[in-house]
Amino acid sequence: MTILYEDNHIIIVNKTCSEIVQADKTGDTPLSETVKNYIKEKYNKPGNVFVGVPHRLDRPVSGIVVFARTDKALSRLNEMFRTHQIRKTYWAIVKDAPNPPAAELTHYLIRKEKMNKSFAYDKEVRDSKKSILSYKTIARSDKYFLLEIELQTGRHHQIRCQLAKIGSPIKGDLKYGAARSNPDGGICLHARSVEFIHPVSQEKISIVAPLPENDVLWRVLSSFVGK
Repeated sequence: MTILYEDNHIIIVNKTCSEIVQADKTGDTPLSETVKNYIKEKYNKPGNVFVGVPHRLDRPVSGIVVFARTDKALSRLNEMFRTHQIRKTYWAIVKDAPNPPAAELTHYLIRKEKMNKSFAYDKEVRDSKKSILSYKTIARSDKYFLLEIELQTGRHHQIRCQLAKIGSPIKGDLKYGAARSNPDGGICLHARSVEFIHPVSQEKISIVAPLPENDVLWRVLSSFVGK
């Protein structure tokens, strides 16, 4: 965990692909608890420390996670995420080039909870939820393509599912059709940046999360961005 921003109301961290945001059946220590311990030690706080979770990232995904340090911030962030007042940008590495290189995708997703997987359909079907994202190809190497993605909706496994639907599964994402896993067990999907108006101070917050350090491919492809 790396701290990217903190004040009295919010704290923003850069998650690794091995960390879970909230407690689950694995029993592993969640990132929310790590943040609580960090605040408790840094500020020498007695008793319980409040850390609210207004959004989540899948375990194998790295990048930005925003936590609330106060009830006021949590309730306002919850509403901001719900009404899409927070702009999140993701980077993903895929082996199979999307066609076209940039587009807006609209699918209808159904979540199968027992499988912990979502399925995308071109037309609305029973129990499906409309899911929209836009992507553009921002760099490429001999074998891989780097995509920048913005979500208009926030569905379960949305980016992973929609990219797989168009034949461009994320590198390392076996669940959605990648040929092989990554050595670290993660997938090449990174919550790269976030922009929003601070829920209390009303200042503009703009944060960029460094890319995973242990993956050479991230460094290679990012070096081509803008060229």
